Amino acid sequence: MAQLNVNGKVRQYEAEEDTPLLWVIREQLGLTGTKYGCGIAQCGACTVHINGVPTRSCVRPASTVDAKDKVVTIEGLSPNGSHPVQKAWVALDVPQCGFCQCGMVMAAAALLKTTPKPTDEQIDQSITNICRCGSYNRVRAAIKSVAQGGSTKSAGLAITHTDGSVA
Repeated sequence: MAQLNVNGKVRQYEAEEDTPLLWVIREQLGLTGTKYGCGIAQCGACTVHINGVPTRSCVRPASTVDAKDKVVTIEGLSPNGSHPVQKAWVALDVPQCGFCQCGMVMAAAALLKTTPKPTDEQIDQSITNICRCGSYNRVRAAIKSVAQGGSTKSAGLAITHTDGSVA
């Protein structure tokens, strides 16, 4: 049986050599946070980290990922949603439908790890995920919020919540 190191645990799986990593993650390992969007690596809903690099798992054959490679899915980013990017996503109400957001969070986390204070241009170059709802301004604001130490007030997006509070 083949093995993958996913979220810090070595897991066994059985699949054809050309089976995309996405399907092994979802169907055999039961980690359904990684989504199928387009199947051609364009939308980014399937983004995971492989050795810290954001990777579109829908086109990456699982057989090309060695057991020593470290795969991290949205479930492994933090055990309880406490990663700074996840916290910023919640604080700024980034998702609308939410379908693309797991991949978007993974792409943003990878960007901030390599570029802790990204410019707008760097964000545009790194976050190529597609959001059908158009939440790009909120994504940018959340990334800037994390880059500024978690301050949502200076993130460039003023949101008034239904309870009257401002994020």
